[in-house]
Amino acid sequence: MPRSRILPTIVVTCALLAFLSAEVPMTSDQSTRAAIDKFNDAFNRHDADALANFLTDDTVFEDTSPAPDGRRIEGKTAVVEFWRAWFARNTDAHFDAEDVIVSGDRATVLWVYRKQRSGQPWHIRGVDIFTVRDGKVAAKLAYVKG
Repeated sequence: MPRSRILPTIVVTCALLAFLSAEVPMTSDQSTRAAIDKFNDAFNRHDADALANFLTDDTVFEDTSPAPDGRRIEGKTAVVEFWRAWFARNTDAHFDAEDVIVSGDRATVLWVYRKQRSGQPWHIRGVDIFTVRDGKVAAKLAYVKG
């Protein structure tokens, strides 16, 4: 290749590489889904400290019990302590997401909660409605079937 064409070729190649490696900003749906996936991963590891990283300071969790309305826990510290105690009582608990539906900063997760009860496999199905703000969970409202 003649020298007069090498420099323009290098410039074009560098520009193309810069364009292809540029970070593309996430859409709101993608950001919300990423936050939910990180939260659920930490949850299934029973890692309360990791969960704290994915919660806003003013996060809200609405538990499914006691019936009929559950209870509301407010603030990152209180929510993390709730989960820490819950993990200690439910060491084999695991949530399998059946479906995750995202719209903007909201997500609905259909799940199956599985564990052993009296030495036998047990499960219940439910739904969580999440609100995500700035890449963190601001609210998790839980509902169950049955």
